[in-house]
Amino acid sequence: MNFLSIDCSMNIGSLFVKIENKTFSKVLQSDKSNIDLLVMNILDFFNENKDDFKDISEILVNQGPGNFSSLRGSLAVAKGLSLAKNLKLFGYNTFIWSCSKFIKQKGTIYSLIKFRGKYFVKKFDKNLTVISKTEKITEEEIIKKCNSNFKVITTSNAKDFDKNILKLGNINIVDLDHNNLELLQLKGFLNKDMIKPLYLS
Repeated sequence: MNFLSIDCSMNIGSLFVKIENKTFSKVLQSDKSNIDLLVMNILDFFNENKDDFKDISEILVNQGPGNFSSLRGSLAVAKGLSLAKNLKLFGYNTFIWSCSKFIKQKGTIYSLIKFRGKYFVKKFDKNLTVISKTEKITEEEIIKKCNSNFKVITTSNAKDFDKNILKLGNINIVDLDHNNLELLQLKGFLNKDMIKPLYLS
């Protein structure tokens, strides 16, 4: 599976390419001005690594949650490139991405995200099948109801979490690894229809 992954969901975005057994990544600021330059950033990224779109067959794009303009812009770029280059397009979200290394984990996995001062949770079973829709949850509810449950948050989002939550047992702080997207794709967890931004309110 040779692919380009685009993640512009938060303030720090990233590009990732996997071709055969080679991988390349690039960090980018995903503010509005850089979204306007996203296509140029992608082309430069391929040139820097001496690769070409003919070397990949799929584009994977993060649907969120995240900043409204960044998500809209990155999805539009991904859709445009997939049409122009005749590449398959798949979407993923940060909730399942953060849990991807815990497939076959016993019990329910609680993926937690803090966005614009509010906490959100999505629950998965050991096979990463969704068992709840995305729900708003308070700090108190996390502490009281999720204390002993297997919880996952991302390294980049952990700085926004209250220290009382970070002290809970069974909490796992993970780096988001683009390599894990290949597993999600092979397991059929990526979206190929209705690829639209995931907004939280």
